[in-house]
Amino acid sequence: MRLDYLRGLLADLPRKNCWTMAEHAGKTRAFGLQRLLYQAVWDEDAALEVVRGFAVRHLAAPGAVLVFDETGQEKKGEATAGVGRQYTGTTGQVSNAVVAVYCTYASALGHCLIDGDLYVQEHWTKDPQRCERAGLGEDFTFHAKTAIALQQARRAVAAGVPVDWAAGDEVYGRSSKLRGFFEEHDIGYVFAVGVNFAVPTGVGPIRADVLAAKKVPKRAWNRLSCGQGAKGPRVYDWALIATAGPRHHLLVRRSIADPTDLSYFYAYTPEGQSMALSDLVAIAGIRWTVEEDFANGKDAVGLDHTQARRYRSWRRHAVLAMAALALLSVIASLDRRDHPAPVLPTSPTTETPADFGRIALTVTEARRLFQLFTHLLRDLTPALATRRMDFHLQWSTWRRRHQARARWHHYKQRLTDLD
Repeated sequence: MRLDYLRGLLADLPRKNCWTMAEHAGKTRAFGLQRLLYQAVWDEDAALEVVRGFAVRHLAAPGAVLVFDETGQEKKGEATAGVGRQYTGTTGQVSNAVVAVYCTYASALGHCLIDGDLYVQEHWTKDPQRCERAGLGEDFTFHAKTAIALQQARRAVAAGVPVDWAAGDEVYGRSSKLRGFFEEHDIGYVFAVGVNFAVPTGVGPIRADVLAAKKVPKRAWNRLSCGQGAKGPRVYDWALIATAGPRHHLLVRRSIADPTDLSYFYAYTPEGQSMALSDLVAIAGIRWTVEEDFANGKDAVGLDHTQARRYRSWRRHAVLAMAALALLSVIASLDRRDHPAPVLPTSPTTETPADFGRIALTVTEARRLFQLFTHLLRDLTPALATRRMDFHLQWSTWRRRHQARARWHHYKQRLTDLD
């Protein structure tokens, strides 16, 4: 039944709930898949460990990063576990929604979600009966988002996940407990922090914005890319400010278009790790991989399509969605290793190459090919299926070569605009 659920998550269905996935699996009713989430005997925590192990086994590489962030799903009513009026980046406003905190494992080989849990607002603890109905238990206790992230970090470290850095937005950057955990385990971090973050200095704590105004002369700014975007490098001006701790720094990012638009990151570098500005900027930029995982998780495998009301059902759906996403991410990673990265311009004067290469296999394309090949192997003889698979692979390669060519010109135009 779990395989039917996973196949449904990997299918090209506009909405992935028990009804649509049961029909896709050829079932006459949805009870079996509903029972899988609600009543069936299986350990979702153990399943998550398998997912994490699978992802790390294929994606582990030096410089790997744990990235923490939350995402939401709008919900009606009051019965769903964790639902409540709260802000979610999914809608960009306060709405009736459920919100979950996730952890992404990101390396040079690829990235995917490896942990996640529901965030339940504190007012739920005042109604034990409501908690019991939602499957949270009458003794449910409140956990802040940073506490959930800390639990996920502990699980990853206890499982022996090879990781050198951690990153997250300012929700997680302001948690001294989360930062302290990584320092205790010699794991560096680059967490976003707010303008009022108290930076330790030799004369006492100073607000991040005040410190940046005092300590960053014009010559201290360096123009660097923090990663590759869809249409060019994500380029900003950056400055690094020393603090009271010899291995702690305040990293400041300034928009090129609007020099008054500043962002702040608090960084810790363990012994043996580079404190170079370019390395810390790269860690700050890799934080956006979790946003890509959220987009892929929702669009490709229905991470936010669950209609479950009880907590355990929600968690089981999330674990199975993370399993499907991990599979696609690993497939994309294997393709990336077999083929060199596409050529990109390094300056506005870079000459047009004879061969642009091809973009890496995306999660969406990996899902499309996976579904296509599954149907071919099921419906055709092996010889005919192989010929059809070669045909579709050729088309996939042509599309990705065309996309690499378009990306090259987008990047060159971006470099020209920045020059």
